[in-house]
Amino acid sequence: MYRDKARRFQITPHIARRGTMHGSGLGVYRWVVEGAIALLHWFRRLRIRWEIRDDIHHAFVTFGCAVICWRRLRPALCRA
Repeated sequence: MYRDKARRFQITPHIARRGTMHGSGLGVYRWVVEGAIALLHWFRRLRIRWEIRDDIHHAFVTFGCAVICWRRLRPALCRA
């Protein structure tokens, strides 16, 4: 559907369909960004933005990233 709309404007879509191989190289690392956003949505406060001030929201995003990193690194630190 969106590919047809893009072609109407003479835009060639290069992102492969789901489950198919592609050789263009586009979209290879797309899942990393989607996964990172999904991890941040674990935190209710970041799922829906309640803060009016940008600096407070930025602080919560930074804290959320730190918690995610800590959870990922904790098993490696315990093995060492």
